[in-house]
Amino acid sequence: MEEFPVKVSEAVCLGASLALSGICYCLYKKSRTTLDKLEDAPHFTIDGKLKDILKVTPGACLQYAVIEGAVQPVGEPLTSSFQKELFGVLQKFLLREHRLVWNSLSRTWTDSERVLHQRVTAVPFVLVGSDNTAVRVLCPLQASGVHMETTHEKFHQVNYGFSDIIGQYLSGEKLKGQLETEEMLKVGATLTGVGELILDTDGTLNLRPPSNGSEYFLSITDFDTLLGEQESTAGWWKGLAIASAVAGAGVLLWLGRRYYNQLKVHWQREKERREFDRLRAENPRARAPVAGHEAIEDEEGALRERLCYLPYSATVGTCAAATAATRLSPSPAALFVDRASAGWCLSTMFEATVIT
Repeated sequence: MEEFPVKVSEAVCLGASLALSGICYCLYKKSRTTLDKLEDAPHFTIDGKLKDILKVTPGACLQYAVIEGAVQPVGEPLTSSFQKELFGVLQKFLLREHRLVWNSLSRTWTDSERVLHQRVTAVPFVLVGSDNTAVRVLCPLQASGVHMETTHEKFHQVNYGFSDIIGQYLSGEKLKGQLETEEMLKVGATLTGVGELILDTDGTLNLRPPSNGSEYFLSITDFDTLLGEQESTAGWWKGLAIASAVAGAGVLLWLGRRYYNQLKVHWQREKERREFDRLRAENPRARAPVAGHEAIEDEEGALRERLCYLPYSATVGTCAAATAATRLSPSPAALFVDRASAGWCLSTMFEATVIT
């Protein structure tokens, strides 16, 4: 059987769908593991009892715990660059440029942006409980979750002249403007922290990224909202993994259907070949009459050419001789020659009579 050809487009679609399905499934498993750890993590209130719990815990460490408290700076807080009355412990300034780029394939203008400047500033801070018990937050910039809120956002639009518009159409790029944003974790905000909780040798409580590889969270939302966000993320990855797997299965079914149709054609050809071989084996002499018939036709043509130059009496004699010769031969080919020669002789005699 000839090789089954797989088109490049089919191979690309199959490979892409399988790869995407595998990636999405791995991300889903990671999100699902994080979600399970969040659901199993113990919740603690920041108060004087927290130190007592850690003192009796092996290693004075809780590998994954949930706490919630008010943000307070250890030293001087950060001041907003745009609102002087706002203070915080984390500050992020971002300047982005927005452009329109001409897409020659879709024949439309598409949005494009790039970061021109980014600055992140942090000062040490703690989470304070109801009785002024404090837990210091370490490495806050490594944490996931929404732990800052937007305090300033402004878009600076660019004004164009006529020459600028002509240049934009020639270059295929339009500068829309620049967007500046400021985000801060404000002093006094309620922050939910999920990580490794330890009691240091000097008696201070610290929250830091887990040493066992679990995800570190800081969020200005409550724990239930944080849990819902993780469930939504896991659901999205699961849906994408299923959709990619279904797409890959569809490509496989299409290839299987094409392969089956090719097999059917191959089987039909094999069946016809075997039937032809069987017929040839059952009738080995079937080709002899055909060969004899062709020889008779050639001989008849030669005889006709010779008789065209004979007189009427010679023609009659030749016909009689041919008829007598065929009667002496009992073979089917001779009988066929007898009938053909008799008819041809009558025709020749008639033509000779007309000529004479």
